Amino acid sequence: MRQEKYYEAYLDDYDKVIVFMSRNSYEGVSNKFYLKDDQGHLFDLHIQSIETTQNNYNKYTLALYDPIEIGVEYQVMHQHARGVVLEYSGIVKTERFDEQFFYDGNDLGYTYDRDQTAFALWAPTASRVKLEVCKNNRLYTYEMKRTDKGVYRYTILENLENATYVYLVRVNGVWRESIDPYGTASIENSRRSAVVDLDKIRVRDVPLPKMTSACDAIIYETSVRDFTMQKGIGVTMPGKFRGFVEENEITKQQCSGFSYLKTLGITHIQLMPVTDFGSVDENYPLMHYNWGYDPVQYRVLEGSFSTEPANPYGRMFELTKLIEECHKQGIRVNLDVVFNHVYDKETHAFENTVPNYYFQMNENGDFSNGTYCGNDVDSRRNMCHKYIVDACTYLVRTYHIDGFRFDLMGILDVATINAVYEACKALNPDFMVYGEGWDMPSFLDSGKRASISNNAQMPYVAHFSDRFRDVVKGRTNTNEVSVKGYCTGAVYLLDIMKNCLSGSCTNIGMEPMFTHPRNAVNYVECHDNMTSWDKLKECCKEDSKEVRIARAKMLMAAVLLAQGIPFIHSGQEFARSKHGLPNTYEESDEINKLDYLRRNQYQDMVKITKDLIRIRKEHPILRYSMKEDVEQHVSFSDIAQKVLLYKIRDEHDDMVIIFNPTGEYFSYEFEAAYPLLYYNGASEDILIKKVNIEPYSTIVFSRNDFLKPGIR
Repeated sequence: MRQEKYYEAYLDDYDKVIVFMSRNSYEGVSNKFYLKDDQGHLFDLHIQSIETTQNNYNKYTLALYDPIEIGVEYQVMHQHARGVVLEYSGIVKTERFDEQFFYDGNDLGYTYDRDQTAFALWAPTASRVKLEVCKNNRLYTYEMKRTDKGVYRYTILENLENATYVYLVRVNGVWRESIDPYGTASIENSRRSAVVDLDKIRVRDVPLPKMTSACDAIIYETSVRDFTMQKGIGVTMPGKFRGFVEENEITKQQCSGFSYLKTLGITHIQLMPVTDFGSVDENYPLMHYNWGYDPVQYRVLEGSFSTEPANPYGRMFELTKLIEECHKQGIRVNLDVVFNHVYDKETHAFENTVPNYYFQMNENGDFSNGTYCGNDVDSRRNMCHKYIVDACTYLVRTYHIDGFRFDLMGILDVATINAVYEACKALNPDFMVYGEGWDMPSFLDSGKRASISNNAQMPYVAHFSDRFRDVVKGRTNTNEVSVKGYCTGAVYLLDIMKNCLSGSCTNIGMEPMFTHPRNAVNYVECHDNMTSWDKLKECCKEDSKEVRIARAKMLMAAVLLAQGIPFIHSGQEFARSKHGLPNTYEESDEINKLDYLRRNQYQDMVKITKDLIRIRKEHPILRYSMKEDVEQHVSFSDIAQKVLLYKIRDEHDDMVIIFNPTGEYFSYEFEAAYPLLYYNGASEDILIKKVNIEPYSTIVFSRNDFLKPGIR
């Protein structure tokens, strides 16, 4: 923020200095300015313009004709002999700066060997950097050497395993203490980075089910903490990485925790943030609740999920175990990553090492606030782009992650998201990248945002479909909870419902939203906003509980039978409730925990979820990844503009799916008999030519052997 002190100076380009002088000091007037380097040499600054600002400052635009050396600590002197440190500001946003200091090496952070550890920090605007190491409770400080591309280096010729360290960075006239932005381990509460031997972090690979496209995925979102925080379910380490996959006689008897997850048939779990965040005290994790969308370290895991937060290895071994156990069950693991903003800009390693560089800033020194957190990350900068890609590939290589869900992905740029996909796919051919492609009001040009409107520029990246959510279930904003969707009774949305079931990639029912079905994540519920059950209680107040249950089943059917990528929020399959609260990111464990007692009360809903998952897996025509297949093989008809018939037919299968969100009875007669698969639940394999359609029903038919001789 500018115009806060009496006298300020900013280097905004290689030849441009901006000075602010308060009119309360010397009336803000100076007729001469000089640049003074750290050797006492003076250089003339030439006044180009003067203007008075609304904040009672005089703003001077000064030209610098002499070459400047980035990293030197300069002062700007005015005619009254007062000096102020020249802050490296807008210059770090220039293409010239990016080109001059882009470093494409892979050794940033530390490189550990039993005989030595080499440290490297990218800090081109810093005048000095010191390395402070703590080993055996003793502190050692070393002056680091500036090398090419603004990388500071120091190598210690001894075994530093388990030692902790911080950097002391002199930049813009101030010493700043910083953890390592490229660090891979930490002690509790991000106090210090730690040196570990990454060769000890190994995930044992097991064969996973084949995937032909992202549309084969069935994603189940949950929180490490929420998943096992209910008391009495047999988990001895609730809310921890270890507790997530803990199994014993009690969990098996109650079918709780991981014992329950294994039964669902889902293909991927999506873990809400598990990298280090700042909103929970890792020593006293039960003191505060938070989802964790407050990133501090992007390569370091969150300590509150560990049974040993002070042990740098503890959380690493524990997540490794979680991933191994999931993979053994054929369940892939996706991570929710939050690269769009940081927990606290002023104390973050980004700002401590290269101020202003990593955050979207305009020419006035104001920071973009599209995230409503005040510090939108600037992925357009070369080293920020590299940082994000490097962090993602590190997580994939180290922990064998299977996909990333990007929080507020539209804050980041298209090129960065595509680069993440390509780099991670090179490590894991079945890798998924998807996220919130909302068009956020940041400083990034709208045509470069990784948003839904630009999905054609990201051919293998998927986006959460707010169209699907709002058309199928109804609006989600707190002031629109009474607005219904097709499955909750708004039958006038029938045509747009066709579009949603088609993956919103064709002109059926509405203009396309996505290029291909593989670009659409279909959902009606996630951690944000009301649960769908709580929403049903608001928008369908006139319905009985039994009818609301039938509608909840239909919502699940729409998600799991539509073209695209299905996404389920944990507990959605048993009418999860958060007592009507829309955004429970810091409410309490009592509100957010997964309630297995409630699960027991809604076993019928759990069963139909499993049935629908099985049907999706058994019928590839529900999983087209290309628009051309949808256009060729998917069609629709309706009954009385109320009941929707969703038809899919190719050379291998012929399916008809019926949705009736009304309280009316209908009937439909086929030209030839169809085997019945599902009628508000799994059905006996019987042939039906004329079907009676009951109120609030979802019905599925399939003739996957219809091409056999004699069967038509």
